[in-house]
Amino acid sequence: MFLRNAWYVAAPSADIDRSLKPLRVLGENLVLFRTEHGEPVALEDACPHRKLPLSMGRLLGDRVECGYHGLTFDAGGACVHAATQQRIPSGARVHSYATADKWGLTWVWMGEAALADPGRIVHLDHYGEPGWGITGGDALTCACHYLYLMDNLLDPSHVAWVHRTSFAAAGTEDTPLETELLDDGLIVWRWILDRDPPPYYASLVRFSGRCDRLQHYEARYPSIAINKSVYTPAGSGGPGKPFTDQTYVMISYHFMTPIDEHSTRYHWLQQRNTDADDEAITARIRAAARGAFNEDKAILEAVHVGMRDRTTPHINLALDAGAARFRRGLDALLQAEARADGGDDEVG
Repeated sequence: MFLRNAWYVAAPSADIDRSLKPLRVLGENLVLFRTEHGEPVALEDACPHRKLPLSMGRLLGDRVECGYHGLTFDAGGACVHAATQQRIPSGARVHSYATADKWGLTWVWMGEAALADPGRIVHLDHYGEPGWGITGGDALTCACHYLYLMDNLLDPSHVAWVHRTSFAAAGTEDTPLETELLDDGLIVWRWILDRDPPPYYASLVRFSGRCDRLQHYEARYPSIAINKSVYTPAGSGGPGKPFTDQTYVMISYHFMTPIDEHSTRYHWLQQRNTDADDEAITARIRAAARGAFNEDKAILEAVHVGMRDRTTPHINLALDAGAARFRRGLDALLQAEARADGGDDEVG
């Protein structure tokens, strides 16, 4: 169901501190904290005695003390103190997970720790680059399977109906899509030429009049999406054409962390190539993005219920081609991971 050998966003880095933070990822309960040197730690949130969440205990230096009988665990998950026992029980340990801080986010690797290379965390173009503004991270919890969110982020057409007052504009409902396969995902894209910019972007672009617009919807396995919105004066855009000094670029990074099969934590951040230090514009972009993503949330939560409780078959449309290819690629990775773990060849 979930790819374990992958990096998932646990939380904004600033949210992980010297307190015990409970978190559920891929159906497993974790507790996160920082060591005295600032390193993030993620442990199984269950004392092996009676499974009391360790997050209900207390942090002593770099060790977690269970709030029931004081079994104490180090950052690697080993029990290092058992006050009520003459010796530490052999089964007294909890699972530890590899972690990393990058891009202002704390990441957790849910699979084999030996494979957890921070170099595999997705690269963010222009992060911290002069002239590029950033909208700090935000998040929503969505009561739907994470793949419905990924489907949505590979579907440029939905903006014509779901985001009528923000991202929608002429051409979003009927301009053909192109698909490009990547080694670790795919891209769905299209240029929409000589149209008015949508309401969300009309006041952000640095030119007046009609525009050429690129919708670039990219997905990386298992649950990261990168949307690039490019606006350039009409007649200056299109495949292979260089950007001009008036070209406006917004890059949105979306990170889906499955909580379980019915819910997802949706983290995102955005970068733009203008107004790097304008806090008013940053606040406006943040509010508008959250409003639009709440529109997605309402739709996809209802889709989750409708698909879960369906009594008749569902259909696919031509616009689902990118999402379908992404799901096939992800399924191949799930099958390979299951075989490597010695499990069944079929993944449900």
